[in-house]
Amino acid sequence: MGKVTDHYESLLADHYSWLFGGLEAKCHENQAFFDSSDIKPSTNGRAIDLGCGSGFQSIPLARIGFDVTGLDLSPTLLAELSANKGDLAITTLNDDLNNFHLHCPDKAELIVCMGDTLPDLESKDEVTGLFVKIYHHLEKDGEFVLTYRDLSFELKDIDRFLPVKSDETRIFTCFLEYEEEKVKIHDLLYVKENNEWTLYKSFYQKLRLPIDWVADELNARLAVAPTATTSTSSTFYTFLYQSVLIEITEEMLVYRIRGTFMCE
Repeated sequence: MGKVTDHYESLLADHYSWLFGGLEAKCHENQAFFDSSDIKPSTNGRAIDLGCGSGFQSIPLARIGFDVTGLDLSPTLLAELSANKGDLAITTLNDDLNNFHLHCPDKAELIVCMGDTLPDLESKDEVTGLFVKIYHHLEKDGEFVLTYRDLSFELKDIDRFLPVKSDETRIFTCFLEYEEEKVKIHDLLYVKENNEWTLYKSFYQKLRLPIDWVADELNARLAVAPTATTSTSSTFYTFLYQSVLIEITEEMLVYRIRGTFMCE
């Protein structure tokens, strides 16, 4: 055990939407984010959802009017998405994120990598490689939206033990082990079955990606060196015809990139 795919299929995928309050609730949350960010089709209408899971991003993007291609490594989550998409224009693919360009020959107006998908990659080199592919696959003035959890700050001692979610029949907790480049996440799920509690357990690893490193990697893919300004809530990197918005929320880092990208 320890591989992301094995962890999802053996434990996490069957409970994933529940962990986030349910599929429709999460879709409504992301719909509100896309609406407030004025994200809507304006050119070719093609969107790519990297790590689409059960549809948290794909479904609201398709409702807005995008023609969405979603990639994920979990057959279970893709089956849930397919069962709930109805007639929406969503194509699902069971493959690694770094292979998205092999399935999508045409450039996209929008690429999203949301939730906490990015740290699931195997190495920082893979992250950099994904950014390169994204920039080369966006059309002129396309957008890339990225959210991820910064695990570079180390929790100590009993603070490493985290309650996640519970109800009458499920209790989900985890604890963290920090390594130099990764965090080993041990998920513990108690399920009440036939009036008895059964423990299911598994672990996987996530990359520790400091915000400064990610920002540098994103900036390195753009044609013009940035100048930075800081407000009380956000840091803005301003480019000629390009911009990167970094928004720090309670748990997530949200990047939105809009502009003309390098095409080498």
